[in-house]
Amino acid sequence: MVRERTGWGFRMEIIVQVVGLGLIATLLALILKEYRPEMAMQLSIVAGVVIMLLVLNRITAAVEVITETAVAAGINLLYLQTLLRVIGIAYLAEFGAQLCRDAGEGSIASRVELAAKVVILVLAVPVIVEIMEAVLGMIPQ
Repeated sequence: MVRERTGWGFRMEIIVQVVGLGLIATLLALILKEYRPEMAMQLSIVAGVVIMLLVLNRITAAVEVITETAVAAGINLLYLQTLLRVIGIAYLAEFGAQLCRDAGEGSIASRVELAAKVVILVLAVPVIVEIMEAVLGMIPQ
C-alpha cells in the first residue's frame, strides 16, 4: 500500500474541529465553574476524551506508515515497537497528568508522570541490552 508521505490523511479541518471544540469547552467550563464546579470538571474530561478520539485514527495511520517504512528498510521491529510504545505511554501519561492537574491534584499528576517514566525505562531494557551486547561484541577479547 502506497501512501502519501506527508500528512497521512491529516486534514486541516481536524485541527479546526479540535481547536473549536477546545474553545467551546473552555468557555462552557468557565461559565459552569461559577455555578456547578463539578460539572465543569466533567465537561473538561469529556472534551479531552473527544479530542483524543478525533485524532486517534490519524495516529493509527501515522504508525502504519512508519511500520511499513521500517519493514521496507529492514529495520529491526523491536526498536520500532519500543519507540512507538514509549510515545504512546508518554501521550497517555501526559493526558492523565493534565486531567489530574485540571482537578487540582498536582501531586497525583506527578505520580502519574513518574509511573510513566518507570514503565518507559522497563520497556527500554531489551533495547539497552541489545545495544550493550553489540558494543561488547565489538570489543576484542
